[in-house]
Amino acid sequence: MTKTIFITGTSTGFGKLTTITLAKAGYTVIAGMREINGKNETAAKELSALPNVEVVDIDVTNDSSVQHAFKNTLDKYGKIDVLINNAGLAGFGLLEAYSIDQIKKFFEVNFYGIIRTYQAVLPSMRLAKNGLIINLTSGASAHSLPFMGPYLASKFSVEAITESLQDELKQFNIENVTIQPGVYPTEMNSGVKQGNNADRTEIAEEYNPVASEMFNAIGAGLFGKMQEFNMNPQTIADGILELIEMEKGSRPLRFPLDAIAQGTDIDFINARADYKAKWASKYAG
Repeated sequence: MTKTIFITGTSTGFGKLTTITLAKAGYTVIAGMREINGKNETAAKELSALPNVEVVDIDVTNDSSVQHAFKNTLDKYGKIDVLINNAGLAGFGLLEAYSIDQIKKFFEVNFYGIIRTYQAVLPSMRLAKNGLIINLTSGASAHSLPFMGPYLASKFSVEAITESLQDELKQFNIENVTIQPGVYPTEMNSGVKQGNNADRTEIAEEYNPVASEMFNAIGAGLFGKMQEFNMNPQTIADGILELIEMEKGSRPLRFPLDAIAQGTDIDFINARADYKAKWASKYAG
C-alpha cells in the first residue's frame, strides 16, 4: 500500500520540488499551499495535473484552515503516513529594528504553524501507531548570525520541539526528523518572495554605515558559496525521499543537507548529542 504524504508550502521551492519528486516515486502526495484560487492558482494547477497529487488549500497560520485541510485529507484517504513541514518565512534585519509584530510573523509560520500541523495529524498517527514527521529548519540550526536572530530563533524552536517529541512519541512508533538545508537558490533567497524584513528603518539607520557594510559582506559570502558549491534545491527533495524510504527505526533525529558546511554541521550535531548524553547522565545519576 502506498504512503500518503502531506506537504506544506508547495507553491514554490523545496515544497514544489518535493511534491514532484515524491509523486514520481509513486507516493500519494497532498500538496498544501495558500490561495489555490488566488495568487498560487498557477502553481496549484501545475501540481494538480501530476499523477498522484492532490492540491489542498491550507494556511498554517490559521487554526481552522489547518484543521479543515487535515480532516478532509483523513476523511478521503484514511491516513497520513508522512507529514513534511516545509512552509516557512525568512527575512533579515537588525533585532532592534524589528517591531514585535514583525517578529511574531516568523513564529506564526515557522513555529506555531508546525504546532498546528502536529496537533492536527498526531491523533490519527497515534491511533495507527505509525508515522513520520519531517521538519525543515535551517543550516544554522543551533547557532546564530547577525541580521538573522528573529528568523533563526523561530527555527531553533522547531529543533527543540522535534527533539522533545522524539521521546514523547516513541511509544506510538512515530519518528521525527529535522532537515538543515543550508543556503539554496530558491525563491526565498532570490528575492522573488518578499521576506519578513526588519520594519523600523529609523532604528536601522542609526547602525549605519557599519551594519550595512557587515550585512553586504555576509550576503556576498553566503551567495558566493552557494554558487561555488552549485547548491541545487533538488538535493532537499532527494533527501526527503531518502528519509521516507529508510527502514523504520533507522532515521536520524537530524539530517543535514549542506555541502557548503563540508561536514562541520555533522560534527556540530554529533557534539551536541554527546554533550546532551553527558548532561542527561548527571541528572539520571
